Amino acid sequence: MAVVLPIPEYAENGGVNKIDPKELDAGTLFVLKSQGSWLHCGYHLTTAIVAPALLSLPFTFTLLGWIGGMICLSTAALITFYSYNLLSLVLEHHAMLGKRQLRFRDMAHDILGPGWGMYFVGPLQLGLCYGAVVASTLLGGQSLKFIYLLSRPNGGMQLYQFIIICGGLTLVMAQLPSFHSLRHINLVSLILCLVYCACTTAGSIHIGHSNKAPVKDYSITGVGINRIFGIFNAISIIATTYGNGIIPEIQATIAPPTTGKMLKGLLLCYSVVISTFFSVAISGYWAFGNQAQPSVLQNFMLDRMPLLPKWFLLITYIFTFVQVSAVSLTYLQPTNVVLEKRFSDPNKGEFSIRNVVPRLISRSLSVIIATTLAAMLPFFGDIMALFGAFGCIPLDFILPMVFYNVTFKPSRKSIIFWGNTIIALVSTVLSLIGAVASVRQMVLDAKTYRLFANM
Repeated sequence: MAVVLPIPEYAENGGVNKIDPKELDAGTLFVLKSQGSWLHCGYHLTTAIVAPALLSLPFTFTLLGWIGGMICLSTAALITFYSYNLLSLVLEHHAMLGKRQLRFRDMAHDILGPGWGMYFVGPLQLGLCYGAVVASTLLGGQSLKFIYLLSRPNGGMQLYQFIIICGGLTLVMAQLPSFHSLRHINLVSLILCLVYCACTTAGSIHIGHSNKAPVKDYSITGVGINRIFGIFNAISIIATTYGNGIIPEIQATIAPPTTGKMLKGLLLCYSVVISTFFSVAISGYWAFGNQAQPSVLQNFMLDRMPLLPKWFLLITYIFTFVQVSAVSLTYLQPTNVVLEKRFSDPNKGEFSIRNVVPRLISRSLSVIIATTLAAMLPFFGDIMALFGAFGCIPLDFILPMVFYNVTFKPSRKSIIFWGNTIIALVSTVLSLIGAVASVRQMVLDAKTYRLFANM
């Protein structure tokens, strides 16, 4: 699946992969340490992409059908792999010229101009990543609630209480100083996502073959305009599921020289992506048809009664909860970079009192705010569809094509130039329509919205 692209020749020099310390702030010095291997890179990539949000893929098939769902899922896989590889090539190019870019906003600043990094890409990435932290905290709370209901079907604890518990775990783990510090956690995350996806797939197949299975109806839900907007809403959800938004920050954790290492990490990541995304989507939609819920795990319980052995569901929910905590930590890193830059002193030691105290306070407040938002807005899934349209599609489907074309200037007669241009233009249209569809869905669901709802 490797994508091989022609790259213009450039001379290597003594500045390859070397960064002038004067250009670094405390955020890049302390958070984005370049000490990892390609394997570590693969762990980070997998955690950033293969998250419990993939459990919504059977639901997207209810809006797209078998053919539409498979086409969208496959196309998104190919384009995102290609896109992330393009970003990696651009980053390697600048590193070999002696200017290693460590953040997405650095790429936009150097390639498109200062305004793009400061006013568009930077805020867009931070909003998307922090939104992912909020969504992950909500998913973690929902997983804990499912575990609770397995033992006490009529229990009185509310969803927001479980969200607070999940946020407390994230608050403690968020004190790990650097992105590189997460490498072992993200290895565990990779293993866990394989396990809970295997459990989800096996559970769907078991229920689908049992007498408890719903009548299989694969007709597309919605009629008329509702069906059309549902299609674009599903595309936004799939884009969000494949979304990353932190490729430069992940590549920044690789020890120089970086050439070729990101591609190896992507190959490891996408071997997990293909095995998990397609197995969950196909088995979940096959078993439940157009009754698939926004999270297929919801289909495993009927009227608060489990359709599978409790121990099996317990394992699935626990692994989902633990893995989503790793996802939260991964997407906190761009925020941590900004906080370290603002409150830490690069001239002092990373573990000096001057830097440890501001780090503890700022990161704790960041997690507390995200946890509060997750508890207040348990309908955050609708908001994430909007983030997918406004955030994931621009960062993962549009900007990589633009960065490559501007950096390497391929011939206007070449397939690469026109392929990148067409992908960027189509993605722009889908982003705008998807945003409208997401806002419309939020308006339709507004009647059921209630702060701190026990969903």
